[in-house]
Amino acid sequence: MKKLVLITGSARGIGLGIAKCLADAGYSLVLCATREQLPDEATDLLRDADYTYIPCDITNDAQVEHLYQAVKAKGELYALVNNAGVAPLVRNDILCATKESFDRVTGINMRGTFFMCQKFANLMVEQNAKERPRIINISSCSSYTSSTMRGEYCISKAGISMVTKLFADRLAEYDIPVFEVSPGIIRSDMTERVTKSYEERIAAGLTPTRRMGEPEDIGKCVKSLLSGDFDFCTGQVIHADGGFHLHRL
Repeated sequence: MKKLVLITGSARGIGLGIAKCLADAGYSLVLCATREQLPDEATDLLRDADYTYIPCDITNDAQVEHLYQAVKAKGELYALVNNAGVAPLVRNDILCATKESFDRVTGINMRGTFFMCQKFANLMVEQNAKERPRIINISSCSSYTSSTMRGEYCISKAGISMVTKLFADRLAEYDIPVFEVSPGIIRSDMTERVTKSYEERIAAGLTPTRRMGEPEDIGKCVKSLLSGDFDFCTGQVIHADGGFHLHRL
């Protein structure tokens, strides 16, 4: 029987890249995002995949409950991949940042991830499954990098790092590992408007690896963490960033 994986924020970008990688590896997927249906790009990419798509806003309790029941009905959940996240609608200096933007970004990225972990961790504990389940949270290099024009985003991603530590600690007694994958500068619709600028900065040495990352780079990290080979490393961060996290002279 195929192992079941739930991936949030999986209609585009990094989430879709993760979905494609896991589908190719033979997993059965439940995908969710806020839009009513997957875009054509996603359905084309996942044409031969075993997946179910369920619209879900992870900040909406009723929609999360519907997602929960749908996942539970499909069988044992092997993994939750928390990828859902947003950037500020408008980049704004922290001296002028609005409460509305702060609440939106932290509400989805940080609060949403926390309560998705909570809800589906409880399901994993109740399952008492033969296959050891696991949780993977997708954060960002922004979790440790100051970007004063989008401070709420940095704070939300730093929060995900602590969410990972907390659940890794709490779930260790159930032998459920929890990991964090921290992407660097990834080519996606979120970075589309600044791709040229990033490419120039990377070529000039911003990252040791002289290219932007691709969504499938993150998918490969997630696939490796699902393999079971790293389960004794619970709570660890995988920096998928071309070496951006390195301190260099």
